[in-house]
Amino acid sequence: MDFNVRIHPNKVRQVLFLSLLLLILVVLCIHFFFLLSALLGAVTLYVLLRKAMIRMTLHWKWKNGLSALSLMLLSLVAIVLPFGWLGSIVIDRISPFLQDPNAINHFFTQIDGYLQHQFHFNMLDKENLAKITNAITGLAPTLLGSTLNMLTNLIVMYFLLYFMLTSITSLEAWVRKSLPLRQENKILVLSQAKAIISSNAIGIPIVAALQGLLAVLGYYLFGVSDPVMWGIMTGICSVIPFVGTMATWVPIAVYTLAQGHVGQGAGLIAWGFIVIGLSDNVLRLILQKRLVDIHPLITVFGVVVGLDMFGFWGVIFGPLLLSLFILLVRVYINEFINDEVTVEAVTEDSGPDQKEK
Repeated sequence: MDFNVRIHPNKVRQVLFLSLLLLILVVLCIHFFFLLSALLGAVTLYVLLRKAMIRMTLHWKWKNGLSALSLMLLSLVAIVLPFGWLGSIVIDRISPFLQDPNAINHFFTQIDGYLQHQFHFNMLDKENLAKITNAITGLAPTLLGSTLNMLTNLIVMYFLLYFMLTSITSLEAWVRKSLPLRQENKILVLSQAKAIISSNAIGIPIVAALQGLLAVLGYYLFGVSDPVMWGIMTGICSVIPFVGTMATWVPIAVYTLAQGHVGQGAGLIAWGFIVIGLSDNVLRLILQKRLVDIHPLITVFGVVVGLDMFGFWGVIFGPLLLSLFILLVRVYINEFINDEVTVEAVTEDSGPDQKEK
């Protein structure tokens, strides 16, 4: 056996060069990680606005800069400002509540007393109640910090989006050229990535918004004070893994029962289970027929990862990253593994034929 294997100098230089690139990439990723949500947001808006940008520049003969600025303004008014407005409503309404531990203690004490009296179920002791109170009151500075962080990411996101839209032709040509895949897999990656981004960016907010509207209607019908604010909270909680909208309407219903309003509390429970709960499955089924069919587990675990990585925006970006990862695994198998299996099969099949010849 010959162990004197020589490695071509070009291979050595290539490995060293790729190692240097990887090192620089890791350093950049570490220091620019806080801008990752801005980049993902710019890519998401780019996918949603791409067709409109092409139509405005090619068919309507608008200039690139004017088209990009018009679409950015439209997206700001139609997408970003409504979220900001809803967030400001929630923060304004719950800030006094978060800063008053006695109000929080009273709310949960009422619920705990009702459960103990009716079902002999001790949900909270003093230690757990103190933990819940401290956790909720600690949300106030967190909300303020996340608001400032979201504003910074918003500015960076639109800065990136402007250059992406104005360079749409060269950008997409560069992406197609740079992908180290066969042509059919390039088409698969780009088409599926666009579909996945659109599905997550459109599907998740639509489901949350509709569940929030249904919750507002139910809270109004059964006499819950400030139904709009609690409806917004219910829509936001609809993306919480495993718990979903129950994180909002269950405590409200139990608190209503604890106040002695049995009919209203029972109505809220029925509305929550039947209307709000079932609407999630119905809405997702309808959207899946029009958008990419993303497995619910991808959404659940994507939100778990996304909330930890990006905060509020992780609701969308978490499932997006997980879906793209699964897509890239499929492409890798199609690009490399299937090819190796095919080559081995052809080699095995051709062996006896060659011997017979």
